[in-house]
Amino acid sequence: MKLDEETVLQFHRGGKVALDLPRPVRTVEDLCLAYTPGVGKAVLRLDKHPEEAFDYTAKGKTVAVVSDGTAILGLGDRGPTAAIPVMEGKCVLFKSFAGVDAWPVVLDNCRVGGAKTGKTDPQRVIDATLAIAPMYGGINLEDIAAPACFEVEDRLQELLDIPVFHDDQWGTAVIVLAAVQNYAKLVGKPLSDLRVAMNGAGAAGMRIREMLLAAGTGRVISCDSKGVIYKGRPDLSGRKLLAAEETDCRTLQDAVRGANVFIGVSVAGALKPEWVQTMAENPAIFALANPDPEIRPEQVAEAMGDKPYVMATGRSDFPNQINNVLCFPFLFRGALDVHARKITQGMKLAAAAALAGAVHEPASAATRALYPGEDLVFGPKYVIPKPFDRALLPAVATAVAEAAVRDGVARDANFDPAAYRARLAAEAGL
Repeated sequence: MKLDEETVLQFHRGGKVALDLPRPVRTVEDLCLAYTPGVGKAVLRLDKHPEEAFDYTAKGKTVAVVSDGTAILGLGDRGPTAAIPVMEGKCVLFKSFAGVDAWPVVLDNCRVGGAKTGKTDPQRVIDATLAIAPMYGGINLEDIAAPACFEVEDRLQELLDIPVFHDDQWGTAVIVLAAVQNYAKLVGKPLSDLRVAMNGAGAAGMRIREMLLAAGTGRVISCDSKGVIYKGRPDLSGRKLLAAEETDCRTLQDAVRGANVFIGVSVAGALKPEWVQTMAENPAIFALANPDPEIRPEQVAEAMGDKPYVMATGRSDFPNQINNVLCFPFLFRGALDVHARKITQGMKLAAAAALAGAVHEPASAATRALYPGEDLVFGPKYVIPKPFDRALLPAVATAVAEAAVRDGVARDANFDPAAYRARLAAEAGL
């Protein structure tokens, strides 16, 4: 789909988000209830029982989308003002796909009027987010440059009693894990038998590696711009040091040879067609750089000829799109609805399993109508569900909510999974 600048700008004119009032003020009584004098009773109630803010304010259904604009996908550091359309877009997706209210919170991280800095000050982001957190039931961190994004998420999760989730890290990781799980089923291999070669060791790459290993994947060899991250490499520090593998591989070409899965979260053209031919039988190539992948699907098709393979990209114009909208709206919905204190590894794994399971259910007529010409039957071109599959809301949100209860982070002690799933299914029109 080609989008000319004027069409895009017209869509964004006036902004993409606005305040909605579930209880409009139309009468004198409404005014008394909404504000003075009635609001005083709510103030006194919450002063004595602050945990009831989830019941008597919008806190329990609202997420802050926090960014300093230092790592906008595909565009880099553009500063907070230029980041606003992306954060508004994220809020649109929260509401459209999962009924979650979200609001952009863009932070000037450089003290000089929103200039581009290229570097995040973690403490300033942490302090600002802590200051605004009381209004929100969850914090979605977005487009914050690495390595600061790791510290920001880890510290906020320690300091806050609401879910904190850096979507650039974990959203991609959850969806990639779901796709890899389905690829393993497709080729009849356990995850423990898979060898994965990954190019890209930033925020997404590190978290994808963690998720794959947490789920039981056999081996993940990661590469950065200097080659394989191997034990003994002299320039390693921080998370890269933890990701180092004992291996004789030194280049991406070495790592790809014999691998079952290639995952790219790096740059266009990083994977050569001739390297794909050296991968294991029936490989998976997940080339996720946007807008131009590490290798084009046409190049893979030519390199593989009649041999079977699975191809995924981050683009909507090819099958198997790895798009974060498959994760964050539904994950937050499940977390918010049980008033979770945090998002655990168990909740992420549950979200991945639910996403993987969705492609094994028959696609609805409504979903098929949105994707004419696509089969939407589990197979090489359908290992990950479509964002507009309305069954994702009850499936993923319920799985996440159940995991929150199991992991002991849910405040709702009376959670009924069957009733909750039925309510979400009705909300989704199923």
